[in-house]
Amino acid sequence: MTSEAGPTEVGSVPAGEPLTGRFPGWRVVAGCFFVLLINAGLAFYGLAVYLNAFSNEQGWALGSISFAVTIFFVIGGLVGLWVAQLIARYDVRIIIIIGAVIAGGSLAVIGQVEAQWQMYLAYAVFAVGYAFAGLVPTTTVVTRWFHVKRGVALSVASTGLSVGGIVVTPFAKRLIDDNGLAATTPWLGLFFAVTIVPVAWFLIRPDPASDGWEPDGIRLERGAAPALARGIPYAEAVSSKFYKMVTYGFVLALGSQVGGIQQLVKLVEGRTDESTAQFAIAVLAATSVLARLIGGRLVSIVPMTKLTVVLAALQAVSLAGIGVAQATWLIFASIVLFGMTVGNLLMLQPLLIAERFGVVDYPKIFGRSQAIAIAGVAGGPLLIGWLYDVFGSYQWPYVITAGLCLTGTFVIAQAGPATVPADA
Repeated sequence: MTSEAGPTEVGSVPAGEPLTGRFPGWRVVAGCFFVLLINAGLAFYGLAVYLNAFSNEQGWALGSISFAVTIFFVIGGLVGLWVAQLIARYDVRIIIIIGAVIAGGSLAVIGQVEAQWQMYLAYAVFAVGYAFAGLVPTTTVVTRWFHVKRGVALSVASTGLSVGGIVVTPFAKRLIDDNGLAATTPWLGLFFAVTIVPVAWFLIRPDPASDGWEPDGIRLERGAAPALARGIPYAEAVSSKFYKMVTYGFVLALGSQVGGIQQLVKLVEGRTDESTAQFAIAVLAATSVLARLIGGRLVSIVPMTKLTVVLAALQAVSLAGIGVAQATWLIFASIVLFGMTVGNLLMLQPLLIAERFGVVDYPKIFGRSQAIAIAGVAGGPLLIGWLYDVFGSYQWPYVITAGLCLTGTFVIAQAGPATVPADA
């Protein structure tokens, strides 16, 4: 069954009010793109840089440092459930701005820690800000503004994740390599806050109805209320086979992906040098950008679940390749293949949820799915770090992670189609 959300008073357009101006939906997408660019560059991809710096400067065991990353993703996932509830009650811009301030403040003090427990605490607070200004609020906004063009809109907005890895993360790594963690993170934290706050306030709009629009750029007539939003109720959605298979499959797929990303800088630096490791992250992110833009168009042509399965299988191959490769050209060939899957899989999780269950309860449904998937996202870096301490190299950790990714691929394949026929 589907549920319908009725219009609120703010959603109707008063009679006599001129309906002029351009559709602001793509401006909203641009705002979400920039928010994710900063968030990913200094948090998602940036964590790999901080991990490497803590290992080099403090000499702490990789397993203990990786546990901080685990804390980060666990807290971020749990807070995402709270964010999903707040979005239904408050202006999403306020939520993103609060997140930017919290994340910026915690990032500023990460480089000042002198004990491991302080590092864990700083990462926990950082995770709260990361969740408030992360995928749950930004993808919710995009799914409100676009229905027919949702795949393209989400691909453009989520490309900010990869561009952050290209533009922001290498810049942060260079500053840390040259000046040290303690001297650099206060400036990175300030940069996080002062760039996101004005962009979130002036570019992002909470929903189209409040501005007199229907999704995808259809103008509301004067005095008309927006169409009723449709979707599967939360309780029905989370009990379905599709939801369970997608969610549990992404636990393994995203866990292996994030684990591979977080350890990539240290792996490449150990087999080559610092500048090559910095270039490796840029190559990963750049490939992710190009592949995601192509993937955003493929989702309207290729069955979404089948596309996800193919990409997850390719990710397993790429992780195994990174693990065993010693020659620089083979390392980068595997990284390029990895990048082709990274951006698209991150985009496909919210797309699968929105396509199958609609927009009414999307924040809660996706927030819960992401929170469960965090078990893998948080465990991936910890697992590879622990396996590295056991084996003394990255070969077996990455090969084992590839096997877990293949298991996730099989689970997702059992979900069935994302688009259900109208008479189903």
